[in-house]
Amino acid sequence: MNHNKTIAKVCNAAPVIPVVTISRIEDARPIAHALVAGGLPCLEITLRTKVALDAIAAVADVEDVIVGAGTLITSDQVNDAKEAGAVFGVSPGFSTTLIDATKRFDLPLLPGSSTASEAMQLLEKGFSYQKFFPAASSGGFEKLRSLAEALPQITFCPTGGVTSENAKQYLKLPNIICVGGSWITPNALVSSGDWKKITQIARHASALLE
Repeated sequence: MNHNKTIAKVCNAAPVIPVVTISRIEDARPIAHALVAGGLPCLEITLRTKVALDAIAAVADVEDVIVGAGTLITSDQVNDAKEAGAVFGVSPGFSTTLIDATKRFDLPLLPGSSTASEAMQLLEKGFSYQKFFPAASSGGFEKLRSLAEALPQITFCPTGGVTSENAKQYLKLPNIICVGGSWITPNALVSSGDWKKITQIARHASALLE
């Protein structure tokens, strides 16, 4: 599998990759259907709950969905995510152990960086697509604008403090391909099962580049 090609496809699918934390397995498929209906086919399910892996498995066969596993830190998580049906992985940072695991288990990775040095290290390892995290507290728009001039070879997906209000600003930068955000699936709407409203939010997010 060409890992960079897969990550490029994931990042090019829509302006926003929803970062989703699922606490109830019965919410997984409705969330996926709502996001696809709103024009956001890629979603990152974070491995922060007991049902996260089951949720990945539950949505892996939903039509047009490209599901990834977020907050990957260990080799075991990479293996588990791959077995559950994840097409890609996302990490808040990177380590040699984690990168080796993604190669061993054939899971394309969007690794995290927050400094020029980290971004350069990842580029040396073949990662031209990177997650910029935590975006807001690591310099945000201005930092990424500076990195665009210094490291034009790298394309970023800023995540962490990205909102519906500032996403469009990030997306105007030449080195930003998409953003990651949790505002698409607010806890209150998920708890109440308001899938139509989530689709509306997703539809607005999918049109950010228009």
